[in-house]
This record gives sequence, structure tokens and C-alpha cells, in this order.
Amino acid sequence: MTGIKRRAFLMGMAWAALPAALPSPAFAQEKLSLVATTGMIADAARQIGGDLVNVQGLMGAGVDPHAYRQTRTDILAMIRADLVLWHGLYLEAQMEDFMYSLAARRPTVAVAETLPRDNLLSHDSYKDQYDPHVWMDPQLWSIVVAAIREALIEAMPDEAARFHANAERHLAEIGALEEYSRKVLASVPEESRVLVTAHDAFSYFGRAYGFEVLGIQGMSTQSEAGLNRIAELVDILVERRIGAVFVESSVSDRSIRALVEGAAARGHTVGVGGQLFSDAMGPAGSYEGTYIGMIDHNVTTITRGLGGNAPQRGMQGRLRTAA
Repeated sequence: MTGIKRRAFLMGMAWAALPAALPSPAFAQEKLSLVATTGMIADAARQIGGDLVNVQGLMGAGVDPHAYRQTRTDILAMIRADLVLWHGLYLEAQMEDFMYSLAARRPTVAVAETLPRDNLLSHDSYKDQYDPHVWMDPQLWSIVVAAIREALIEAMPDEAARFHANAERHLAEIGALEEYSRKVLASVPEESRVLVTAHDAFSYFGRAYGFEVLGIQGMSTQSEAGLNRIAELVDILVERRIGAVFVESSVSDRSIRALVEGAAARGHTVGVGGQLFSDAMGPAGSYEGTYIGMIDHNVTTITRGLGGNAPQRGMQGRLRTAA
């Protein structure tokens, strides 16, 4: 069975397992029932929707969206929802076939696909795909937030004014976050503006703030971290005297530890500058479990880890631990 036929077979099995009669969307309900794939999308939907929406996020803290596969519970939640929001740009790679199939049955919007293609980054090792990690640049993410607002308005047009007001408030918060980020990151010495992480999730961050970004793996965590790549990065760490590398909350730290050990074996000490949130936000209910808190944490951690000046507890003094 070819890969295409196998995916079609599995998709048919998934739909066959569902109830024969699917409930119809109920936009006239008091609250909109909404399912979002990633935590970043779910947070934006809650910020804009307020008490007019019930939002269920499928992927929690520490979950890798590149590898995530929908469960039967996820499928039932999505086919019962009034609106489903997903990222697109091949972020939810294992769910993509299902999401396109779902779009024929339910209002389903790939919110990052609304970004102009000239704003997106491609990658030599990610053939025919764009880098999906657009939330790392608050200015780009603001465009996605606007797309989420429009999806909510289309679902509940009578509440357009409230959605607009909530979105403007949230976009102002993102603007303040971007201003803070630019200010503190500028304090990192120019020669130290090199961000080394487990996978290449920070290219938009690097472009926005003038940092060189080096990932062990490619843009997808499904790519392999080869020994040649690790050896190449150890050479860079030693030759350029880079003093810190960063682990990620949703990716194993094994490869980063290999870099640290490889540099040590050659007489160069490299520290772990901290843990960053790359493909997932922090724990639910925490400040870091919001988009603002996630980026505040990352920016503050990177700044302090690379020798810049940032408040220990971040932009709003709300970070849980010292960055």
C-alpha cells in the first residue's frame, strides 16, 4: 500500500469510527464552541472571544506539534465544534490530511496561512514548505491574531464590535511586548547575538531582532540531528567562544547536552542559558502559559543568558522563576 493510499485508508477508518449523524454547527448558541490545535492559537481565541467563546486547545505544555496526531477524542471535539482553528504551514504535519478533510464538514481555518508569502521564510532542508514558527516575531503574530478575529466575526457576526474591541486590546499588549523585546535584546553585545537551540524554531526571532540562529535539527523536530551537525556546531562554539546554548520545553535536551560535552572535551566551557518555549507555551494557568508570557520568558531568558540586561522577572514582573 502506497503512502497516499495508506493515509486515505486511515482517514476513512477515522471517519468511519465516528457517529453516522454529525451534529450541525450551532452559531446561534450563547457561546461559540471553538477548538484550536496549538496553545498559541487557543490563547489568542480566548483573548479575542472573551466570555463569548468556549475554547478547547488540543496541544498543551511540552507537546510537539510537528509530531502530534489527533486522537479519537480530538476528532469528536473538532466535528462537534462550531469553529476549528489550526496553524497550517505544515506545523501540524501529522494532522494535515485530517484537517483538510474536516474543512469540508466544519468551519475550519488555517490562521497562519493568511500571512503574505513574502513575509515567510523558507529553508533548504524543508523542501517546498515555509517555516511555520511565525509566533516568534510578535509583529507577524499580530497578523495571525487579526485572522483569528476575522474567523470569530464570521462565526458570530452580531458580536463583531466586541471581537474588534478585544482584539485591539490584545494587539496593544503584543505591541508593548515587541517594544520590550527590542529594547532588552539590543543590550546583548553584538558579538554574543548567536542563539543555539535544539531545533530551528527561532529564525523569525533572529530576523526580527538581528540574531544569528543555529539549530541542531531543522525546522521540524522530525528531522534527524546527525553527528556531523553536532560536530559542526561544536566547532562553531569553540572557534567563536560562544558561552551559552538553550534547551527547549518541547524537545529533548539530549543533543544540546552533546554540544556542551563536545565543547568541554575541547577545553571550552558552554553553559545552558535556560529553557525556551519553542513549539508550546508554558503550563496552563501560568503567565508563561499565555502568548505574552511565553515570549516575555523567551526574550528575558535569551537576553540574560547572552550577557544583556533584562529584569529578572521579565516585562511585567510576572515570570515564575529567575530567567
